[in-house]
Amino acid sequence: MRGTLDTAVVPSRVREQVQSIDRELPVFGAETLDDALSRSLVQPRFSMELVGLFAIMALLLAAIGIYGVISYVVSERRHEIGIRVALGAEGKNILGMILRQGLRLAFAGAIIGLAGSFIVSRLMAHLLYHVQPSDPITFFAVAMLFIGIAFLACYFPALRATKVDPVIALRDS
Repeated sequence: MRGTLDTAVVPSRVREQVQSIDRELPVFGAETLDDALSRSLVQPRFSMELVGLFAIMALLLAAIGIYGVISYVVSERRHEIGIRVALGAEGKNILGMILRQGLRLAFAGAIIGLAGSFIVSRLMAHLLYHVQPSDPITFFAVAMLFIGIAFLACYFPALRATKVDPVIALRDS
């Protein structure tokens, strides 16, 4: 039915009209099209929210993992960084060296991830809505997001490495 009445009033009005014709006809289950559509999408919506939650958790775990690995590498190279600083390396050189190494790994991971996602997306094509299995914009955006997160995860340990005191770093070795 189509009408301009308030949607809360429609079921009672329909029931009144039908029962005015035949009192024995049961009238039940009246709902708006929006409600029926919303109810039919509950399961797919929940599935997509769950997938989104897992994606956010994977992104967070990836960022923590990259940060942990780069922090460990920087702490293991503290002696080398101390020597470089003692020989005259500036903070921007140390920062650049560590960022280059971390981002080189991030770009390699992005390339491997893109190759893997092109393969897997073909298997998941039936789950996609208005997105082609090999949508280049989506793949590029996700790769850039991961590279951006990798940059931030590398930046903070690299910044900490620029503050290494060469005397302490050389004495601790």
